[in-house]
Amino acid sequence: MILGKANLSEWANFRSSPSSSGWSAVGGQTNNPYVLDRNPCGSSSGSAVAVAASLAAVTIGTETDGSIVCPAGTNGVVGIKPTLGLVSRAGVVPLSLAQDTAGPITRNVTDAAAVLSVIQGVDPRDPATVPDGNRDYLRALNPNALAGKRIGVWRSAAGDNQEALDTLDAAVATLRARGATVVDDLELTGMDQAGEAEFSALLIEFKHDVNAYLAGTPGRHPGNLSGLIEFNRRHTSTELRYFGQELFEQAQATTGDLNDPAYRALRETATSLSREAIDSVMAANRLDAVLAPTNNAAWLTNLTKGDDLTDFVASSSPSAMSGYPAITVPGGYARNVLPLGVTFFGGRLSEPTLIALGYAFEQAGHVRKPPTYLRTLP
Repeated sequence: MILGKANLSEWANFRSSPSSSGWSAVGGQTNNPYVLDRNPCGSSSGSAVAVAASLAAVTIGTETDGSIVCPAGTNGVVGIKPTLGLVSRAGVVPLSLAQDTAGPITRNVTDAAAVLSVIQGVDPRDPATVPDGNRDYLRALNPNALAGKRIGVWRSAAGDNQEALDTLDAAVATLRARGATVVDDLELTGMDQAGEAEFSALLIEFKHDVNAYLAGTPGRHPGNLSGLIEFNRRHTSTELRYFGQELFEQAQATTGDLNDPAYRALRETATSLSREAIDSVMAANRLDAVLAPTNNAAWLTNLTKGDDLTDFVASSSPSAMSGYPAITVPGGYARNVLPLGVTFFGGRLSEPTLIALGYAFEQAGHVRKPPTYLRTLP
């Protein structure tokens, strides 16, 4: 039974910077159900909030870089960012087909595994879908899966955020108590260079991919990115009420040519360095997965200043740029109220391992508690 569509950050938060995650001109501002004046992160904000608030049993989010795992972590639920090509993107408004994927957001790992088992598969409408992903992920649900596993910890992803570090320390203690070997304080080399290339590549990909999407989508709407920019200019009181469209304009200024050697070098840098970062650290340390913090505590929503990234914590980029999978599960709470998640990620098509580890961690701690809809923190 399909209940409806959820609100998301306007154009996957790729219209302007700064902007407010969870705001769109259609749906307004999505609020975090744990503390209502706090932000839900994005861009799949409504999908995570709907599940956290028990408005739906399961939802689907889409991710280019962080748009499933950040809202899932920030709203105290489970999110799976699958291997690129495991789930069809047909019908999904693109940001970048080099990184976009859909995935489940649910209240527990069991539901996420069930949903992923259903939505995976080859789709002739999406040539990136792979034939080797036909698996029943419910078979991976083993509460003892942590025993004997080797898990690396990407601690520096938390930066100096003490709340995220404390949550990570608690997760490490759980892993060790359940029989896992923890290889702590690993570094993923090359990620700074990969991230610099990613943004420039995304601008070009967005122009190309959204133009193709609009051209092939029936109905009355702007036919390309230039038309979207002009539409927003004609509707400033709604579309541009709180923030602009600088990223749209930067993307429009590119060639949008995916055959341009300069673009291809950018994409190759972002993808190859991120894959090498994951593959090499896992091989060198004989790891089954890498553990990292998912998010920092939700910030106060501010439609004028946009998202507060002062103490921002994220670990999504290696998996996003490489096209490899990740799962986030509830890990703890900041100030005993605001959810903090932890992420397990690994190599291509490692979903069975990641789901098994996420499930065993979930069952060991039973961290998640339902939201209480506080208006604000004391």
